[in-house]
Amino acid sequence: MCIVESFLAKMKISVIIPTWNRAHTLGKAIQSVLAQTVPVWEILVCDDGSTDDSQKLVQGINDKRVFWLAGPHGGLPALPRNRGLSVAQGDWIAFLDSDDEWLPTKLEKQLEALQQTGARALCCNAYRVQSQNQENTELFFFQAISRLTTLDELLGTNPVICSSTLIHRSVLTVAGPFPESPGLKAIEDYALWLRVACLTPFYFIEEPLLSYHDNPEESVRQEDVDPLEQRLRILQDVSQWATRNKRQVPSTARHNIKRALNKALGRPDPEVWLTTKRFVRSLLTRL
Repeated sequence: MCIVESFLAKMKISVIIPTWNRAHTLGKAIQSVLAQTVPVWEILVCDDGSTDDSQKLVQGINDKRVFWLAGPHGGLPALPRNRGLSVAQGDWIAFLDSDDEWLPTKLEKQLEALQQTGARALCCNAYRVQSQNQENTELFFFQAISRLTTLDELLGTNPVICSSTLIHRSVLTVAGPFPESPGLKAIEDYALWLRVACLTPFYFIEEPLLSYHDNPEESVRQEDVDPLEQRLRILQDVSQWATRNKRQVPSTARHNIKRALNKALGRPDPEVWLTTKRFVRSLLTRL
C-alpha cells in the first residue's frame, strides 16, 4: 500500500445527513456516500420527524455503517444536524443534505488535499441541479474563489456549500454546534462556517465534487426575510460566540468581526440596522 493509500485508509469519517420527508431523494444521497472510493466510518441519517417512508428505506439498506436517528419535527435544519454531531464517532465530520449527492471521488480528493496542506476544514465546488432531468453541467460557482477562504473573505460572501464540507472534529468542538435560533433558519450553516473560519481557513477545491439540488420549492430558505436583517443576525451570532470563546478565537478574527459590525452600523437606510445600533455597539465592546 502506498503512502497516500495508507493515509486515506486511516481516516475515520462520520457523515451526517439531516432529512425530513425526502424518501424520494434520500436513497440516492446515501448511495452516493456508500459509493465513495474512500470508505466512511458511519452514515448518520438524522430525521426531523418524517411521516413518509424514509425510515423504512434507511433500515432496508444492507450496510452496518448506516444508522437511523429518529427525532421529533422541529423544522430547523440545525436540530437534526446537531443530533448527529452529538453521537458522531469520526475524527472528521462531513455533512450531506438528503437531496444532494456526492461524486464518487469527493472524499478521496478532499483527503488528498488535507494530506498535502494540513487543512482542518475543506469544501468544494458543485454542479447545480435545478430539475431531476438536468445533467451535471452547470457549475455552482463560476467566479474565482480563493484556495484558502479566510474569515475576512467569508464575511463578504459565503462560498461554502454545506454538502461539500469536511471538517475536523477538534474544530467543530469549539465552533459548534449549529446555532438553533429560529431567526437563523436556513442560514445556520453560514453562521457556523464563520465560526469555523475564526479558527482555521477553508481549503476550497475548485473541482465540482457533488451535485447540489437547488430547488426553491423544497428549500427551507427564509426568502421573506430582508437580506440585511439576515446578515445582522449572522453577525450577532458569530460575535456572541467569539465573545464566549475569547481564549480560542485569535484577536485577528475578533478584529475582522468588529470591522463587519462597524460596517453594519454605517448602513443609513434599513430600520433594522437603526433600531439595533445600541445592541451592535454592545457586541463591539465585548469582543
